[in-house]
Formats: sequence, C-alpha cells, structure tokens
Amino acid sequence: MIDAVIQPFVEFAFMRRALVGLLALSLGAPPIGVFLMLRRMSLMGDAMSHAILPGAAIGFLLGGLSLFAMSLGGFVAGIAVALAAGLVARSTILREDASLAAFYLLSLALGVMIVSIRGSNIDLLHVLFGTVLALDDAALMLVAAISTLSLAVLAIIYRPLVLECFDPQFLRSVSRASSPTHLLFLVLVVLNLVSGFQALGTLLAVGIMLLPAVTARFWAEDMSGLIAAAVLAAFAASVAGLLLSYYANVPTGPAIILLSGVGYLTSMLVGARDGLVWKLPRKHLEA
Repeated sequence: MIDAVIQPFVEFAFMRRALVGLLALSLGAPPIGVFLMLRRMSLMGDAMSHAILPGAAIGFLLGGLSLFAMSLGGFVAGIAVALAAGLVARSTILREDASLAAFYLLSLALGVMIVSIRGSNIDLLHVLFGTVLALDDAALMLVAAISTLSLAVLAIIYRPLVLECFDPQFLRSVSRASSPTHLLFLVLVVLNLVSGFQALGTLLAVGIMLLPAVTARFWAEDMSGLIAAAVLAAFAASVAGLLLSYYANVPTGPAIILLSGVGYLTSMLVGARDGLVWKLPRKHLEA
C-alpha cells in the first residue's frame, strides 16, 4: 500500500513537480479561503476566479502560453473587476454581490471568446482547467513565491482581518486599518487565484481555496485550528487526486477538486463539530 503511494513520485519527475506545486498551493490558498468563508465572501471568491480569465486570455493573445504575460494579465483583470464591482456597489442601487455576478459573467464570456479566436480547443482547455502535471520551474517558483508572500502578508494583517470577520464595526471605531486590510485581502485573493490558475485553470482554482476551508469548519473552531485543518485537507486532496489521476488515467485538476468535495461531504456527515451523524443521537435524546 505504501509502495503504491510513493512509487509514482519516486519514478516520475513530473509527479514530484506537481506535488511540490500543490503543496505550495495548499499552504497559501486555503487560509485565504478560511477568511473568505468567515466573511461570507465565498461566492465573491468564485466570481473573482472567473474575473481573471479575460486578463489571462489577453496575455495569451499577446504572448501565447507565456507564464509572465498570462499571470500579469490575470492579476490586473482580477483587481480591476474587484475594484469596479465595489465602485458600482457604492455608486448605484446594486449590492456588491450582484455587481460581482454581472462582471463575472461578462469576464467569463469575454475570456472564452478571446482564447477561442486566437487559439485552439487545447489552448482553451489549458486556460480553463490548467496543466498541473506540466508545471515547469518558472511556474513552481511563481506558485511558491505567491504562497510565501500570502503567508507573510496574512501574518502582518492577521489581527485586523480577524476583527473584521467578527466585529467590523468595532474595528472601524478603534482603527483606520479596516479599508487597507480589506484592500490587501482582495489583492491576496487575486494573487492566489492567479497562482492556482497555473495548475488548476481559471474554473477550478477557487476549489483549492474554498473547499478545504468549508471542510475545516466541521473539524475546528478557533482560527488557528481552521487554518491548519484547511491546509491539511487541501494537501490530502492534492495527493489523493494525483494518485487517482495516475492510476485511473483521469484528468488531475478535476480529480483533486472532486476529492476535495468528497472530503467536504464526508466532514459534513462525520465531522467532530456539528457533523450530521453526531446530531442524530442528540435529537433523539431531546425528543
């Protein structure tokens, strides 16, 4: 059993590269997902993952499958959509979630159209679903750098970010850090989506960020426990997804996200904190 787990990573360099890249993603993205979940911004993360598509597509249009061009384009597009959605929400009767949904749909359609005009169906699949088994040195360095930067910035803004999750009015009354913290957090969200895009594509990058976070909610209560559980859940799903892809010959990115979903559903049933199975005896006793 142990040999079946270790052998693919010992034998093939591309499996080791994918494992290193996914480990870096698992360290950087799930803590961001935890804060998105606690701030009730999970759907915003999904919308912003699609918002990077037109920028990545324009980068592809100008530079082909260039890591720098697509990453820079995706980052600029993600920040632009986030700021535009906030501006629309402040200037019109629309709430921020509604404006984000509108920009998300426009971004998705525009990005797919741009890639389809210039590239082939294979290029479109590469942009939408990523190529985790084809990560090169430059992609690994980018993912590792973004994860390192995310953890460093999170450590700096941790206290005001936690306060903003649970009592934003109190934070605004005692400090001017609320707006800068929110802006920095949005930048981290976009950066980690760009990082995940390299491995999982624009459609699935948000999965490694949010699914482990909601899974952790059934196993931990305090912030440190939630972050640790989310990171462990993401890495476990990544390893299991790589092995499933290797032995069953299925696409790697979807396998990882599907197994993250299985972890979430399992945790919802048997999680130590409010798992449905543990609630049944309690309800029976109360009846």
